[in-house]
Amino acid sequence: MTADGRLARGERSRNAALDAAVVLATEAGLDGLSLAQLADTLGVSKSGLFAHWRSKEALQLAAIDRAVTLWQERVIAPALLAPPGVRRLHALHDARLDFYATGVLPGGCFFANTQFEFNARPGPVRDRLAETYRQWTAYLERLVQQAVDAGELPADLDVPQLAYEIDALGMAAAMNSRMLDPDAAYRHARAGLLNRLRALCPDPNLLTEGPS
Repeated sequence: MTADGRLARGERSRNAALDAAVVLATEAGLDGLSLAQLADTLGVSKSGLFAHWRSKEALQLAAIDRAVTLWQERVIAPALLAPPGVRRLHALHDARLDFYATGVLPGGCFFANTQFEFNARPGPVRDRLAETYRQWTAYLERLVQQAVDAGELPADLDVPQLAYEIDALGMAAAMNSRMLDPDAAYRHARAGLLNRLRALCPDPNLLTEGPS
């Protein structure tokens, strides 16, 4: 096997391990994530994982970064297929709820769970989670601003406020779907944003999906 082949295989193994770590973190929390637990789940030696991550904290930070990559692939990338403006905002929200509904992460939303877990625990893990949340909020605000610039939302719109509301609907769906009726949680979250955008958009016919 060539050096490039070994590197590619190693990267695939590392990503597979991190995918498992993300799943475990949704069930046991990031603080419950350990190299020993991950090794048991994967059926490999702890020493093999130690070659990638020298400490529990290093594994936790890598799991956060992997969760960001999954979010980009499963939530952001599908939404980018929609035209910029209110349709992309709607598509992003739908993709987020679709990702939750697949059950890929059996313990629920990685970010919702870990943000609650670490919101009062200072340190590198909390700092990394806070930075990812700032980046997500900034991304939502950029998409809202694009809709304003396109004339699909009012020029005097409070952009951070609408971005906050969009994220709040997604966060509520993430939490309520675990404790209550998931179908109802997703339905209310979808209708909440669709009705909000229709009320704001000068051309509500841009948004034809879902309930009126």
